[in-house]
Formats: sequence, C-alpha cells, structure tokens
Amino acid sequence: MTTCATLTARLGDISFLNCAPIRWGLADSGAARQAELVSAPPERLAGELLSGGLDISPVSLVRYLRHADDLCLLPGIAIGSDGPVRSCHIVSRGPLDDLDGRVVALSAASRSTTALARTLLEDAVGVRPVYRSVPQDRQDGSGIPAGAAAAVLIGDDALRLYADPPRGVTVHDTGALWREWTGLPMVFAVWAVRRRFAEACPDAVREAGAALTDAVARARSHPVEVAAAAARESGRGGAAPLGPAVLLDYYRALDYSLGDRQLAAIQEFALRAAGRAGTPLHPLHPSVRLPAPGGRT
Repeated sequence: MTTCATLTARLGDISFLNCAPIRWGLADSGAARQAELVSAPPERLAGELLSGGLDISPVSLVRYLRHADDLCLLPGIAIGSDGPVRSCHIVSRGPLDDLDGRVVALSAASRSTTALARTLLEDAVGVRPVYRSVPQDRQDGSGIPAGAAAAVLIGDDALRLYADPPRGVTVHDTGALWREWTGLPMVFAVWAVRRRFAEACPDAVREAGAALTDAVARARSHPVEVAAAAARESGRGGAAPLGPAVLLDYYRALDYSLGDRQLAAIQEFALRAAGRAGTPLHPLHPSVRLPAPGGRT
C-alpha cells in the first residue's frame, strides 16, 4: 500500500559530485533530516525507481525517455548545461574525425552520455566507430582502455580528468559539442516520479519537488560554501580530492533548471539519439505532467 506522508517519499540522490549542491541545500533547509534519501550511482537509482524501491529519483535522460509510460517528470529541476558540462566527455588520443572504424569504449555507467556521444560522432562529426561497452576505469590515468582509440567518461572521474588532463589525451566536452551543433542546452538527467506514486500522492510529490528546487536555490546563493563542502566530499573513499576552485567552476557550468529550452532540448535529443540508445526513446507527451492538486494523500 502506498503511503503519502509529507516529505517521506523515498528520494534518490546521485552519489556523484554533480548532486553535491543539492545535498548541501537539503541539509541547509533541514529537509534532509525529514526525507528518506538513498545515494547511489544513476543506473542503480533507475533500477530502484522502476522496481518500486524509490518513489522519486534523478535518472539519466535516456532511462526516463525509455520508461515515460511508467514515470512522470518532476517539474523545474534537472541536471544539464548550456555549453560545457565538465563531467561528460569523449576522451581521445587524436582528432574525433580520425575515429572512423576505430574502437570507442562506452562507459557501462552511462546511458545518456553514451547515446549522446554516438549521435555526435556519427551525425555531427561524420564517423562510424566500433563501439565496445566497458566498465569505466581510469587506472592508467587516461580513461581510455587498451585497444581503444577513445572512450566515453562520465561523473567524478571525468571531472578529475577535465581538471588535470593527461598528456596526449584530448578531452571533448559533450555538452559543448551538443550546444555548438544544435544551439540547445543538454539535459543529462531528470528527476522522475513513479506514475502510481504521483497519482496516489500528488501533494507529497509537490512538496518533495519544492524541497529540491529550494535546495538548488540555497546552493546557488552560497557557491563558496558549496564548493568547499564538495571539495571535502571529493576526497572520501581514498579518492584524490578536488580543489574548491575546480568545483566552483564546475557548479557555475551546471544547469539545474528545466524550462522551455531544456524541454525543447529533450525533444531534440529524443529524435536525434533514438537509434543509438538500444531501445526506442519516447518524445515528451502531455502525460508527463503531474496529476492536478487534490489527489489522495
């Protein structure tokens, strides 16, 4: 049986640094103490959301577009960029137009960026690489596995590589490439709600959405504090910490909004990337809207 207590929806949280400002904002407002927050990589969160383990969660754009019949789009919040994103790259040892017939390693941790990278390489650059899905690994420092000429890299590993690119490797920011090609922002992830939960508990969904958008606003108002907190977070688990200046630059690049331009960009991505995502991508349609106020709570 679905429970609808206020702000007790089971919320997903991407454990990468791209969501550190939202974690900071939720803590600052006190909402983090009320919500049941589950932190994990995006693919794990998507599985939990689709299986009913979570009610609301950020998921990759591809995951949302594949499952739009079962999910609603939470208004007003996303993860994207209007230009460089700093943490979603194609990394190569040569020009992208030299990749025709060569191996490009696709991160198994990524859905949206791998589909975006394939679309950019094939339609914008005009090459036809050979793709190989591999676990994301930067053990050699480059992010490019042995036998590959290039690789798709996302998340904190990609951000670290952007901040300190190794010699002989070129970092191609997919957000910048998409903006140059289409003139649109890129949306990499959205917050989605299980449709059954949205229909049963619309007030709980709206309150969770308000808490998340408030968290973004709080983080935007305190950029130095957020960058310092994220720098401390970046060193956990034995990882090399990132400096506050790198993270301040990163959060200036990220766009957490979901307005008309972002919705247009989602439509454009769904059309252009449809053949590269493994299964069909459903364009946005009216049913993505949340139920009207007054539902059962």
